Amino acid sequence: MTKRRSRPLSPEERRLWGQVVRSVKPLKGKLPPPEPEPEEQPATATAPVREVVLAPSPSPSLPRKPPVTPLAPLERKTVKALRRGTRQVDSVIDLHGMRQEEAHYALINFLHRAQGSGYGIVLVITGKGGAAGPGLFEERGVLRRMVPHWLRLPDLRSLVVGFEEASPQHGGSGALYVRLRRRRGAG
Repeated sequence: MTKRRSRPLSPEERRLWGQVVRSVKPLKGKLPPPEPEPEEQPATATAPVREVVLAPSPSPSLPRKPPVTPLAPLERKTVKALRRGTRQVDSVIDLHGMRQEEAHYALINFLHRAQGSGYGIVLVITGKGGAAGPGLFEERGVLRRMVPHWLRLPDLRSLVVGFEEASPQHGGSGALYVRLRRRRGAG
């Protein structure tokens, strides 16, 4: 194991670290990490050293984001009903054949519209991706890989509760069932 080199924190880094330490709640039974000690700056003969005292900013000035909840798997009962065909998906979007940027934009818009319509389960078809083409840098199955990543991003947490690979009759590994969060204020 190699030894890590450590460098002293700059005054700005120390100030930021102090704000971070003051803004977090320590785990039960744990003490918060100590704030770094201010370092003595050597005085130079050319310029006098002025001390600047920064007042600690109150924690309300730092925007507090709600904690990101982990995605939940779909209920077994729901997945079973979807696979048997006794429950239908509320809406479907087919992304395969789209470029990555276009698909991302289409997915976000679709999820917003679906949630606004009160839908609970939607089907997102990504396609399975074919065999790699003759091009050296040609990549296949990009959407199949990227859509789950996008669904996990904090931007979509207000929309997505969870997702799971679809059953074979709905596209199998080339599609996802996505459970949507109920809109706030909706009954």
